[in-house]
Amino acid sequence: MSEKYIIAIDQGTTSCRALIIDHGGAIQTIAQQEFTQIFPSPGWVEHDPEEISEVQQRMVKNAMSQAGISSSQVEAIGITNQRETTVVWNKNTGKPLYNAIVWQDKRTADICEEIKEKGWADKITGKTGLFVDSYFSATKVMWILRNVPGARALADQGQLAMGTIDTWLIWKLTGGNQHITDYSNASRTMLYNIHDLEWDEEILNFLQIPRSMLPAVKPSSFDFGHYEVDGVKIPIRGVAGDQQAALFGQQCLEPGMAKNTYGTGCFMLMQTGEEAAISRNGLLTTIAWGLDGKVYYALEGSVFIAGAAVQWLRDGLQLFQTAGESESLASRAKPDHGVYMVPAFAGMGAPYWDMYSRGAIFGLTRDTTKAEITQATLDSLAYQTRDILTSMESDSGIGLDQLNVDGGATANNYLMQFQADILGVPVIRPKVTETTAMGAAYLAGLHTGFWNKDEIARIREIDREFVPVMTDEERKERYRGWQNAVKRTLGWLKD
Repeated sequence: MSEKYIIAIDQGTTSCRALIIDHGGAIQTIAQQEFTQIFPSPGWVEHDPEEISEVQQRMVKNAMSQAGISSSQVEAIGITNQRETTVVWNKNTGKPLYNAIVWQDKRTADICEEIKEKGWADKITGKTGLFVDSYFSATKVMWILRNVPGARALADQGQLAMGTIDTWLIWKLTGGNQHITDYSNASRTMLYNIHDLEWDEEILNFLQIPRSMLPAVKPSSFDFGHYEVDGVKIPIRGVAGDQQAALFGQQCLEPGMAKNTYGTGCFMLMQTGEEAAISRNGLLTTIAWGLDGKVYYALEGSVFIAGAAVQWLRDGLQLFQTAGESESLASRAKPDHGVYMVPAFAGMGAPYWDMYSRGAIFGLTRDTTKAEITQATLDSLAYQTRDILTSMESDSGIGLDQLNVDGGATANNYLMQFQADILGVPVIRPKVTETTAMGAAYLAGLHTGFWNKDEIARIREIDREFVPVMTDEERKERYRGWQNAVKRTLGWLKD
């Protein structure tokens, strides 16, 4: 019998990707193509849903061709997607009423203010775990219903469907047979009650979004229909939003396990088990995934400036030519130099939430060189990560025992070692960095029996474990210095 494979669809903000993964967890091939970014007005970001569907289906077929496999060799498809981005389409024609409004889009800021002024912010947060923000799907749907001619009438007649990108892709892949999403994506819409596990009628009525527009919500490992390729019906069996898929791909299957993705900023999620942990520190409460008849929750926090601070050293200050050089430069810094860099270029996020702070460097002396400044900048990524994870531990009541990491900056061994030191727990870097796609693949493979949990635990190989070597006293002293530096930046524009 010919070998079987899982296809992971990774539909991102700028490109569509398809990965062919074998039973041993090896990625056989990746097909990728960017698609059009549309900017109709300042702060507006759109995608053409039809283009996304066409490009994504082409990438699936290209990946199969590159790997030399037939449709009959595909065990199942798993889908992971850019979250919150929203499509509204006509159920009868299958045609979008408007372009997809992307998670980055800011056009609905006024609608958010309107919701807050009517006193609904706390109620929505309590039900959905999210803040009232243009980031999420709800106000994007409201904007389309208010501004696209004929949309409101069609919605009231029950003729419109809405969905995040996973829902739109499944509709297209199944020929309109499935209007469906999973718990993780539903929890990013600002319409889903994450405690009752249903679309919240009270919120829908207040926002004037008809229930008939919304997809069925199912576990993340489930029967989402079939995609017919060359006469073969390929099962779609796994779906999760990208950050939750990465959490699953990192095998954070026990409460208290966390992953941090180091990119331009940082996305951090901690799995908190079957109880939703309500944040008192400005974090989001979200659904991680649904699996084996259970729903698991997570806390989510974002660092605004992470890798972007290293880019600033490279491009703004021109301290080095490539980001990779920052590791050797930082390693040459003098011990106990006392320099702190606070990268508050866009204010400070959780747990400070101060839009008036600005970036600063403290502790400069005549013998400070670019080595100390570079080291202090890398250290700031680790300090900000500790800020978020300290909040997560406080909110969840669960202590962190290790941090799983992915993203470009994890290649920096100095940063990873300092991250372990300042947290006081091991930092685990996997060999395969495609953790988002692997998470979607695992969810699909678990449903069909292609893998079991023991097998996917063996698939995830560790590249390196960074073990803390710093003393408790030094860790406290250094973190105290960071907190002092942050205090001096807060409210800078107000002082």
